[in-house]
Amino acid sequence: MFTSLLIGSISLATVFLFGCVGEIITEKAGHLNLGIPGIMCAGTAGGCFAVDLYMKSNLANPSWIMLILFTIFMAFLFAAIIGGIYALLTVSLRCNQNITGLAITTFGVGFTQFFIDNYVDRTNFDAASKIISKSLSFSSNLGWFGKVFLSYGILVYLAIIIAILCSIFLNKTKAGLRLRAVGESPATADAVGINVTKYKYVAILIGSGIAGLGGFFYIMDYIGGSWENAATIEALGWLSIALVMFTLWRPTLSILGSIIFACFYILAFKITGVSFTQMAALKLLPYIVTIIVLIATSIRGNKNVQPPASLGLNYFREER
Repeated sequence: MFTSLLIGSISLATVFLFGCVGEIITEKAGHLNLGIPGIMCAGTAGGCFAVDLYMKSNLANPSWIMLILFTIFMAFLFAAIIGGIYALLTVSLRCNQNITGLAITTFGVGFTQFFIDNYVDRTNFDAASKIISKSLSFSSNLGWFGKVFLSYGILVYLAIIIAILCSIFLNKTKAGLRLRAVGESPATADAVGINVTKYKYVAILIGSGIAGLGGFFYIMDYIGGSWENAATIEALGWLSIALVMFTLWRPTLSILGSIIFACFYILAFKITGVSFTQMAALKLLPYIVTIIVLIATSIRGNKNVQPPASLGLNYFREER
């Protein structure tokens, strides 16, 4: 049971990890994007649209690498476009970030369902899913180690690589330090010559694109190309936002945090004899743990575990 729980947790954790890392990048620029659930849905629409286009033209001999690259690009593009709408409204037009994010979520969820129902043929989803979720060929020869750590599709490892690269970028590069400065004090960053608007736009677009990969992974890998449970993406998106606070805005810590969240989420399905009420209560565990972490960090008062100082606040250069 433990091995099965761990394997299922690592797989589901990839959805959270993409969404969490994408939101961390956005929040480091000072923007609380509550539109992540809708953006993840939009990424699903883009990736599934790419699957339909590619499989129809290459059904006889589909290329694994071309299918992966094309679908990732389209999922990223669709999510980034929706993220661009959020950026336009909150950065340029200075709309309220919370209200805009909620509107983006509503729009993203509705757009995705409409787009998939009317413009995407789901006939080849199952075949594409088997290609995308294909594990490393030698994993079966490594016993339990290969089964637990090497039996996943390429998107699982891509999510981990992105989280590590994001951490290096934010902490070890000049551009990353400038982005963090924008999130802490945009007025100060602007005063020393940093283009605040550019950094905010780029962070939101890239963060949205990365988050969009999470929704695509959920459909094409985790549930095997089925569209029946697509509505779950929105709920997973909200958990991804909670995970950002749980991991204290640290991309590398989000790798472990996403596995913990995924474990809590699927634990109810692994325990026999659990009632519907008990199952719902178990699904609340990630939120409860997040609240406990937030209370503990607030009491501690360490600046290193606090959110960016300007998070959720629009920057008005005229007031500088």
